[in-house]
Amino acid sequence: MAGTWYPDNPARLVAEMDAYLARAHVDAVTRPLRAIVAPHAGLMYSGPVAAFAYNLVRSSRCTSIVLVGPSHFVPFHGVSIWPEGAWDTPLGPVTVDRELAQAIMSEWRDIVELPAAHGREHSLEMQLPFVAHLLPGVPIVPLVMGRQTRDTAFALGGAIARAVAARAKDTLLVTSSDLSHYEVAATALALDEVVIQCVESMDVGRLMDVLEAEPRHACGGGPMVAVLDAARRLGATDARLLQYADSGDVSGDKSSVVGYMAAAIW
Repeated sequence: MAGTWYPDNPARLVAEMDAYLARAHVDAVTRPLRAIVAPHAGLMYSGPVAAFAYNLVRSSRCTSIVLVGPSHFVPFHGVSIWPEGAWDTPLGPVTVDRELAQAIMSEWRDIVELPAAHGREHSLEMQLPFVAHLLPGVPIVPLVMGRQTRDTAFALGGAIARAVAARAKDTLLVTSSDLSHYEVAATALALDEVVIQCVESMDVGRLMDVLEAEPRHACGGGPMVAVLDAARRLGATDARLLQYADSGDVSGDKSSVVGYMAAAIW
């Protein structure tokens, strides 16, 4: 997506992110940050919202980052992991945490290597400019969820929590999701507020119920459930909405919008 969804020129990319970060004012959090929710649309749309979450991340002392996003193009059962190597970005390569990736894989048999699921996928890639810019040198574990079933979401949450608890306690969890798609802004807000309430109350059971009843609430609802579940298992008790917006705030077109949220969990 470099050169289309975000600048492929390093200086332009940093300048755009820094402009969003400068406008994203958040209150300091004294407790260690466990997880964030961030959107994954083109940077001009999602960046102003994602910057609120990443402004908290920049002070994180995390040693690894687990990224969980939806598969938009390849349907499959379970979860695909990229277990080693590095992901290239205009700001340099972001290394994969091979040890943590192997630990997560060992916790559930349906976490597999399916490179095709990552080939065209943007949900994780749109997080990498902020990661590379604000947390240089911190490795990642990329996970893409296929069919977003209840069993998959909670099995993945458990696998992440067990692996992190045993091996990498200073791991930040990032769930990549946009909210409702192509609704009139007022309708989008009504749909999105339900998801926001579930996140802020850490009610992963209700969130899963909401997504099963009406999948259009979020394209990455399953990954959101998995990360919230993992965070809760790891001791997180609080969540806070940092920012909400929709694509019409940038385009000016409120007749068909995509909703975006940034949230923090600790």
